Amino acid sequence: MTPQELANLAHLRRARDLIDRDFARALDVPTMARKALMSPAHFSRQFRAAYGETPYSYLMTRRVERAMALLRGGMTVTDACMAVGCTSLGSFSSRFTELVGETPSAYRAREHSAVEAMPACVAKIRTRPARHSTGTAAGAQVSRIREAALTPAE
Repeated sequence: MTPQELANLAHLRRARDLIDRDFARALDVPTMARKALMSPAHFSRQFRAAYGETPYSYLMTRRVERAMALLRGGMTVTDACMAVGCTSLGSFSSRFTELVGETPSAYRAREHSAVEAMPACVAKIRTRPARHSTGTAAGAQVSRIREAALTPAE
């Protein structure tokens, strides 16, 4: 790797850290790009090449991840949506369903005792949202596998 490529990765990490830290703030690509010392278009291309998803997609994944924790704690869907920085309940619900495989209301309503019994570091990894299609057999199977992994053995 060239010194320039290493420097670009360091700048991209700064922008990713901004997203991780300030996900609830109003963040846009130009703001993230400034943190990475790049133009917005170049930043978007470089971010996707480095992390496999667009900056906005990464931001929404972090927001959904935090919303999952808030919903497990009993917060309402609307309050969780606003707490993580989303302004549209419809867009939030659509993205949540796309990433988690079920609606925020259904996620909030189901039992989460297995997650509560795990150490926080393990729960964070096991409950991290992963993009999958819920309308396909493969998507349904992924949901069942993830659910089985979180259900305690009897």
